[in-house]
Amino acid sequence: MSTDAKKDAAGLKPFVKWAGGKKQLLAELASRMPQRYGRYYEPFIGGGALLLHVCPENAVINDVNSQLLNIYRQLAKDAEAVIASLARLDAAECDEKVYLAMRERYNAMIAGNVLDAECAALMIWINKHCFNGLYRVNGKGLFNVPYNNRTGGQSMDEGNLRGIGNYLSSAAVEIREGDFAAALCDVQKGDFVYLDSPYIPVSSTANFTSYAKTGFSREDHERLAREYRRLDALGAKVMLSNNDVPLVHELYDGFSISSIGVRRAINRDASARRGREVIVTNY
Repeated sequence: MSTDAKKDAAGLKPFVKWAGGKKQLLAELASRMPQRYGRYYEPFIGGGALLLHVCPENAVINDVNSQLLNIYRQLAKDAEAVIASLARLDAAECDEKVYLAMRERYNAMIAGNVLDAECAALMIWINKHCFNGLYRVNGKGLFNVPYNNRTGGQSMDEGNLRGIGNYLSSAAVEIREGDFAAALCDVQKGDFVYLDSPYIPVSSTANFTSYAKTGFSREDHERLAREYRRLDALGAKVMLSNNDVPLVHELYDGFSISSIGVRRAINRDASARRGREVIVTNY
C-alpha cells in the first residue's frame, strides 16, 4: 500500500448503517488491538467500521450477505462507477412511491443475482432511505424494509467512497463469502482476528428465533466460542464484541472481558436505551 493510499485511507467510515455497527465502540476497539500482528481477519465484516478505521495492509474480510460484499467488490473494482450511479439516484427527489419502485428494482437484481455497480449503488441508496437503516429480507431473500420518509439529500460521501475504493484496491484485501469458520481456515500464529457476530439478545425473555432466520442461532454462538478457543490455541490474537449478558461470560470464561456502557438506538422504553457491551480478548 503506497504512502498516498495510506493518506487517502485516513478517517474512512462505513458506507452503510448496519445492525451492530461499531461507531460507539470504535475507540475502545482500536485501543485494544495488538500493536503488531500478521494478517487481519474480520469474518463478520458488516459496515467495516474497524477495518476502515485501521486500514490494515493485509486483510481477509468475509460475510454471508452477497449484496453487502458486492459493494466492497465494486468499490475495489471501480469506485467511480458506484459514485456515478449513486449521483443519478440522488438527483431525483424521493417519496414513498419512488422508494418502493427502487426497492422493487433492487429486489429484481437480487432475484436475478445481478451483482454490479448499479446494485451496489442501489443498496447504499436504499440504506439511507429505509427505516432506521435496517437490512431485513423475507423468506424469499427479498428486501422488505419500509420507507423512512426522507425526501432528499446525498446518500453518499464521494470522498469517503473514493477513499474506500483506493484502500481496497491498493492494499492486499481478500474478500470471502460464507461461514465464519471457513473464512478463518488459514489463520496463522500472530494473526489478528476480530469477531463481531450477530449479538446475543439482551432481554431475559428474548430467544434466538430472529437470529435463526438469518442463520445465527445459539448453537452458532457456541460454535463461535469453540472457534475462538481454537484460534487462541493456535497463537492468534483474538478480539470479540457482544452484548454484556451471562451467556457471553459463560462462553468466554477464562479470557479478558471488559464491559462498556453504550446507547441503544431503538427501544420503546426510554430507560432501556442504555446498555452494556463487552470486548473479549485473549491477549
